[in-house]
Amino acid sequence: MSGFTSGVQRYAAIVEYNGARFHGWQKQKHHNEPTIQAALEAAISKVANHPVEIACAGRTDAGVHATRQVIHFDSHAVRTEYSWLMGVNTNLPDGIALQWVSPVDGEFHARFKARARRYRYLINNSPTKQALQHDQLTWWRYPLDAERMHEAAQALIGEHDFSAFRAKDCQAKSPVKTMHHIQVKRWGNIIMLELESSAFLYHMVRNIVGVLLPIGEGHKPVEWMAEVLATRDRKQAGVTAPGEGLYFVGVDYPEQFDIPCKPYGPVLLEPVLSLV
Repeated sequence: MSGFTSGVQRYAAIVEYNGARFHGWQKQKHHNEPTIQAALEAAISKVANHPVEIACAGRTDAGVHATRQVIHFDSHAVRTEYSWLMGVNTNLPDGIALQWVSPVDGEFHARFKARARRYRYLINNSPTKQALQHDQLTWWRYPLDAERMHEAAQALIGEHDFSAFRAKDCQAKSPVKTMHHIQVKRWGNIIMLELESSAFLYHMVRNIVGVLLPIGEGHKPVEWMAEVLATRDRKQAGVTAPGEGLYFVGVDYPEQFDIPCKPYGPVLLEPVLSLV
């Protein structure tokens, strides 16, 4: 393995989590709220028997979920893949679980080697609010036209300055990102927005949804999405949609690293997706 002293191994892992139970991904230095990163580092460190720090493919906000978050960590502890997987999961709180772990080349980096990330946003478009999975689907009571939403979303394909969809606290060096794929589909009451981009700005997906919702309702024209994008002004866009419907579902890496993170999930959607 390149880049390491003898005895140190880099590992990659795929993590699934329910973000409703945690105060976002990033651990907090001066607060006691539970975070995904803090829980994972504590569990991995316990199995490794030494302090471990992790890096992820993309940090998620409070309330946001993941089915295919990718992390990496370094350790000199000698453990089998099964021991890492079962040991870490035994020490994780409910709502977080490793799905896969394996040694990788020392050049692998969960964030910097990622070529694209994919998200899915799920809306329960029903007149009445759901009791089950209330923190895993965004409820929208007003009828939405998914075809209009899909048509409008195509204006985002390609390389653009996404400042109009960027939260004020975003720390990204540049607002210019490349949107590779975006679609909106409906199955019964469930509407799914799927997006793949080179990277995402803070609240970018939720702010895109905030523009699509009034378009889907018919209150704004399909062309409004392109108009908002062109302004590069966050004040010209819509609301920031809730986080509970948002899932980090996949990362694209060079094939040499062999990370099994094709877009997947959430589980409730897979039987439907397998038919299309």
